[in-house]
Amino acid sequence: MNILDFLQTAPSSTYVAGSGGKTSLIAHLARVLPGTCVLTTTTRVLPFEGIPLLGDADPNQVALALRSHRAVCVGAPADQGKLAEPSCGVEALASAADYLLVEADGSKRLPLKAHERFEPAIPSHAQSRVLVVGASGFDRPIAQAVHRPHIFCSLTGSSLEDAATPELVARAVAAEALADAVLVNQVDPHDRAALEASQRFAAALRKAGFRGRLGAGSVLADWAMEL
Repeated sequence: MNILDFLQTAPSSTYVAGSGGKTSLIAHLARVLPGTCVLTTTTRVLPFEGIPLLGDADPNQVALALRSHRAVCVGAPADQGKLAEPSCGVEALASAADYLLVEADGSKRLPLKAHERFEPAIPSHAQSRVLVVGASGFDRPIAQAVHRPHIFCSLTGSSLEDAATPELVARAVAAEALADAVLVNQVDPHDRAALEASQRFAAALRKAGFRGRLGAGSVLADWAMEL
């Protein structure tokens, strides 16, 4: 199936957290969703490539822009060319478009991540929460593959020198309980090792009690399978 079929994204606010493809996933959804989209953030992100940038716009300005563009990016200017949460607040933009797509944390471009207490920035009333996990981090040393590795070790009882096995990653994801859907990204359908690692991760996460949508795939290839 494709990514959209896997996520079953409904007209709503979708918050994306984790590592290993959040920005790519949001940009992909903006291209394939059947309606208007606002892309924004509750953290600090670079503007989404190929999406018209409005800057720190209010809902009226966004609604006007969506008459000419199917998707727009909104955010307040921040350091290093990045965008921050718009001054009107993220949820204020929900009424301006069919879909509100929000990047809710950062990962320093690493494939795996553990979270501080203030992360991800997702309101309790969020309608959809998606966690992305980068398969390229499986079985690499925690110190090299994980953003906030000390927190990961605390959650999993591991050390920085240990490998981030699929089972340990699942233990961290289960302990944090951040999402309704989890996508293991960076998985080629012909890569047996990546598929087996993803299945091990899924089995451990299900055993830990996760009951949401769980799959593996590739945002770039627009492919996913349920696990």
